[in-house]
Amino acid sequence: MVWEQSVPSPNFSTSFANRIFSDVAGDITIVVDGESFLLHKFPLVARSGKIRKLVADTKNASLSKLELPNFPGGPEAFELAAKFCYGLNFEITTTNVAPLRCAAEYLEMTEDCREENLVERTQTYLTQVVCQSLDKSVEVLSACESLLPLADEIGIPDTCISAIARNACREQLVSGLSRLDCNSGSLELRDRCLEWWVEDLSVLGIEFYHRVISAMGQSGVRTDSIVASLMHYAQTSLKGIGKPQIWNPARANPSIGENGQKAIVESLVTLFPTEKSSSIPLNFLFGMTRVAIMVDATLACRLELERRIAYRLEMALLDDLLIPSLQTGYSLFDVDTIHRILVHFLQRIEEEEENEECGYESEGMGSPSHGSLLKVGRLVDAYLAEIAPDPYLSLPKFIAMIEVLPDYARVIDDGLYRAIDIYLKNLYCCCRFLS
Repeated sequence: MVWEQSVPSPNFSTSFANRIFSDVAGDITIVVDGESFLLHKFPLVARSGKIRKLVADTKNASLSKLELPNFPGGPEAFELAAKFCYGLNFEITTTNVAPLRCAAEYLEMTEDCREENLVERTQTYLTQVVCQSLDKSVEVLSACESLLPLADEIGIPDTCISAIARNACREQLVSGLSRLDCNSGSLELRDRCLEWWVEDLSVLGIEFYHRVISAMGQSGVRTDSIVASLMHYAQTSLKGIGKPQIWNPARANPSIGENGQKAIVESLVTLFPTEKSSSIPLNFLFGMTRVAIMVDATLACRLELERRIAYRLEMALLDDLLIPSLQTGYSLFDVDTIHRILVHFLQRIEEEEENEECGYESEGMGSPSHGSLLKVGRLVDAYLAEIAPDPYLSLPKFIAMIEVLPDYARVIDDGLYRAIDIYLKNLYCCCRFLS
């Protein structure tokens, strides 16, 4: 059979059923999602094992109506399957192959009924056409999201995911030489050399996206490509991520997690490369941390983000640390999160000092880790000065932030004294106002 483009007719019963059997009136009505199709039993039972069984098992010899509940792909998919039963030509495409394959499975249109039946035809198209192309595989995989769980039972998503990972690796090998030019070129050129599929994957729901990225990682796709995809997916799904935000009470929107954003954040964090020193930009990690707080992500998710930030905390900017608090009347900034990040940072410094074989002083003076500690010390002093005017910042929390770093994290204490001075002056003004 040659598959040709055919425009579906609005009146199904007279568009092809009567054209094939012009002298025979329809003898069975098939109901799919409330839509009725007046058809003929003979071509349907010849191709569909399910309809054959339903007709054979009924006690009513003059059965004239069948309802097919939960039909995958709805009336549109059933219409194409029925056209196949009638022998009418139409084109299998990336748009309809997934619902057609599920419809064929539902209707049991297998080789047991007739050779070259719809299951075989759609499966051949998936293998020979869809799986050879990354973008076609993504399109079909996206279509499977409305066909679950049947699509998963058949194995369409697994087929597409394997094809996506395989084709991504192939693209990576083909572009290997050109990437050498990209790495030695300008930043703009390097941006253009990023894999084109990064944007394509953003159409997927988080569950399929998670499976695709996991498969890519196992197949050997480059870490920087995976990170680029994770960032693009997050920025598409979680608006405003990566942008420094200041306190705005209206931002505490209780509906922010209603569209599955919590699941997206938690899933993306589990997909981060295992190496803590990976090339995930710090502002992206801080942005993810902000969103994780806003959607009330799990503690494990937030701690993972905080550990990754701590691994490169000396490269952070002051604006990165100014994470607003969502607890009204508590404090304007989320001091607890920054405190935990600093604790993780000190644990990292301690591990690095234990691994250093050079004979530095007991407190690590002059070591590479001490250089990182001095940078963070200056950053924390600037942070303290920024949060000091907060009228809701309690004295114990302010003191805890001061004491979290060891004494040798500061060469001079001018920045610390300035922060304390700002806090005490603000506290004095607040006391006078209340009195």
